[in-house]
Amino acid sequence: MLDEFMAGDSWKFSESVQRMYSTQPASFVRVDDFMTGEEIERDPVRKSSTAFGVGSHVCTSVPMPGGELILFVFQRWLKDGIYDQTAIDLLNGLRPHLARAGVIAGRLGLERAKTAVSTLREIGLPAAVMSGSGRVLTANPLLEDMAHVFLPTAHGGIALADEPANALFQQAIGQNWDNRVVRSIPVPGTKGRPALVVHLLPLHRAAHDIFSGADILVAATAVGIGATVPSPNILSGLFDLTPAEARLAVELASGHSVQEAAMEIGIAVKSARTYLERIFRKTETSRQSQLVALLKSAWSFS
Repeated sequence: MLDEFMAGDSWKFSESVQRMYSTQPASFVRVDDFMTGEEIERDPVRKSSTAFGVGSHVCTSVPMPGGELILFVFQRWLKDGIYDQTAIDLLNGLRPHLARAGVIAGRLGLERAKTAVSTLREIGLPAAVMSGSGRVLTANPLLEDMAHVFLPTAHGGIALADEPANALFQQAIGQNWDNRVVRSIPVPGTKGRPALVVHLLPLHRAAHDIFSGADILVAATAVGIGATVPSPNILSGLFDLTPAEARLAVELASGHSVQEAAMEIGIAVKSARTYLERIFRKTETSRQSQLVALLKSAWSFS
């Protein structure tokens, strides 16, 4: 039953879990005392536990220094009846020890997450880990030094300095991170900074444990020398190319001449040369070989 609870998302729809989260009891309380009979009957967590033979629940909460909240829940078999006051008093006597254990576990987990993120620093990757709500749990110095790209926001969050890219970034954070979809967001370059791709990767299972229960890994990769043909969508976002310019750029990066690229995408050679001049201006390049080297570094993550 516990494995099912941990693997599923029924707790998100559980009124008993949400009630305890909002109430945050500072001592052990009977959960049913805070709910109506109707709420108990329709609660998916209570339904499954009752079917399994589990009855009375008591709960307490312990706020963590980092802003997390730990809920300790004890349960009894239906046949053993409800928790009486003597049992609750006994649990309240243990509560300080449980609170200390929670704080220590949280700090150890955070240290483990810091170590994992620091490891990414060693391979030159700016990175941070975030909760599903968008709060940064820890970031390595490479990402912290990118103040011109990543901006701090209220409640421990981050934003991208580029407004269009930030709209995609915030939308990605707000989505359901129970799935396994990687999001890659192009960030156009400036005169003082190369173009970037910011990746948001969902953390599951072992990765979720390694990063101390974080939900999202954020990593930034700069445009550099590479050999992979880029995606038109990525190029459009990185260099503000029109769809036609992006398609031409992809063909050029694939090794085609201007004439061959024009034929592939069905435009006149004269139009292709006009597009190429625009691409040169937007990418701050002047030769086709220089352009191709730059384009191949904008890896396709779509």
